[in-house]
Amino acid sequence: MATLDEKIEKAELNYPRQWGFKLIGKDKEKLLAVIREVMGEKEHLCSPGNASRTGKYHSYNASCHVESKEERDRLFKAFQDHDDVEIVI
Repeated sequence: MATLDEKIEKAELNYPRQWGFKLIGKDKEKLLAVIREVMGEKEHLCSPGNASRTGKYHSYNASCHVESKEERDRLFKAFQDHDDVEIVI
C-alpha cells in the first residue's frame, strides 16, 4: 500500500502552487498563534474548522502559496513539531 507521500509524488504536482494544512489541537487561540508563528511574513489564509462534539479539540485550515515540495514539507514539519498541534493533515 502506497504512503501519502508516494501518492502525492505519483500525482506529479507542479510548483509553485497553493497548498492547505489542517491543524488540530486543544486550544484554538494557540492554534492561531502557531499558524502566525510558522507562516511568519508569508501571505496566507486561515479559517476555523470544526470542533469536536465535546469541545476538547478544535481545527483550523491554513493555506498559502508554496514554491516547492521542500517548502511545503518544511511548513508541514514546523506545524507537526509544535507542542500546541496534536495533528496536522
